Amino acid sequence: MYTPIKWYHPYASTADPCPPIEWKYYQTPPNLYLGFQPTGLPQFPLKEALFKGTLWPVLFDPYPTPIRGESK
Repeated sequence: MYTPIKWYHPYASTADPCPPIEWKYYQTPPNLYLGFQPTGLPQFPLKEALFKGTLWPVLFDPYPTPIRGESK
């Protein structure tokens, strides 16, 4: 299943002087999961497409920043 925000649990050493980071988050663009562009995809109206930066809604992703402490 496509989820734009991925996470992982980094290794925390006992000798590390900094407090451990429980989860690290990163975001992947939706075009990684499209493979190829099929014909007949719905399109945004021109003004909305210019505002969002893409013509196709399937490729639109606002790239939100995950909030600290948010559960997966």
